[in-house]
Amino acid sequence: MFNQVVLTGQICKSPKFSESPAGVVHGQFSIEHRSIQQEDEFSRNAYIRIHVVTCGEQQRQLIQNFVVGDEVNVSGFLNRHESKNGQPILALHAQHIEKLN
Repeated sequence: MFNQVVLTGQICKSPKFSESPAGVVHGQFSIEHRSIQQEDEFSRNAYIRIHVVTCGEQQRQLIQNFVVGDEVNVSGFLNRHESKNGQPILALHAQHIEKLN
C-alpha cells in the first residue's frame, strides 16, 4: 500500500507545539492550496485546507519561525485524527518541509 502526498500551499494557521509524555515534540499548523487542475479536458478550481503534523526537534527548529502567508512545500503521508469534540480530521504528517519564500 502506498500513502504519499506532496502539497504546496500557504500557511494559514501558525505553528503550535506540544510535547508527548515521552518527551517527543509535536508541531501543528495548517496550509491552504489553491490551483487550477485539468480533469477530463475541463479546468477545475482546486482548493484544500489541511492540518499538518510534525514530529521531532529537527522539525520544530525548521517550522518555529513560520508565519501565516509563508509558502511551503510539504511531503508526507495522510492519517486520520480526531478533534477534541470527536470529529474526524484528515492530517498530513510531514516528513519533509521546504519554505519557498
